[in-house]
Amino acid sequence: MGKKGYLAMVGEQQDTSDLISSDFKELTLAAKKLANHAIKLASLGFGTTFLEWVASFAAIYLLILDRTHWRTNILTGLLIPYIFFSLPSLIFNIFRGEVGRWIAIIAVVLRLFFPRRFPDWLEMPAALILLIVVAPSFFASTLRGSWVGVLICLAIACYLLQEHIRASGGFRNSFTRANGISNTIGIIILLVYPAWALVIDFI
Repeated sequence: MGKKGYLAMVGEQQDTSDLISSDFKELTLAAKKLANHAIKLASLGFGTTFLEWVASFAAIYLLILDRTHWRTNILTGLLIPYIFFSLPSLIFNIFRGEVGRWIAIIAVVLRLFFPRRFPDWLEMPAALILLIVVAPSFFASTLRGSWVGVLICLAIACYLLQEHIRASGGFRNSFTRANGISNTIGIIILLVYPAWALVIDFI
C-alpha cells in the first residue's frame, strides 16, 4: 500500500512539473508575441511620425515655391489647412503658444499700419500662424489628432495632385517639365502621409 502511494505521489509530482513547464512555455511564447507586436507597432508609429514631418516640410516647400518665381497654377491656399492638420505637435505647440501670438500680433500690425512693408509672400505664412493661434480646440486638438484631420489632408493632396496634373497638360508632362518635377514629387509626398496614417489607424 505504501509503495503504491509513493508511486502515485511521484506520478502527481511529475504531472505538476509537466504542467508548470507547459505554462512557462506558453508564457514565453506569449511574451515573444507581445514583444514582436510592440516592435511592429513602434516601427509603424515611427514611420507615421517620420512621414508627418516629411509631408509638413514638403507642404512648406511647395508654399515657398509658389510664392517665389516658380509659380504654379495649383490652389496653394489649400496648403495652409494641410500644414495645420499635418504639422508635428512639437512645432504646432510652439506656434500655438506665446511665440505664435507674438508673430501673429506683429504680422497684423504690419499688415494694418505698414502695408507697404508687408510683402506679398508673407501673407500665406502669416495666415497659417493666425490660424494656429486662433483655432478653437475642436480643430486644434480634436480634429488634428483624429482620422478626420488625416482624411482632410488626403482630400487636399488628391485635389492638388489632379489639379497639378491638369495644369501640366497630363501625367507625363508633370514629370518631364523642369519646374513640374519638384512640384509633382512634393504633392506625391503630401499624398503618401495621410494614406499611410489612415491605413495604420484602421489596422
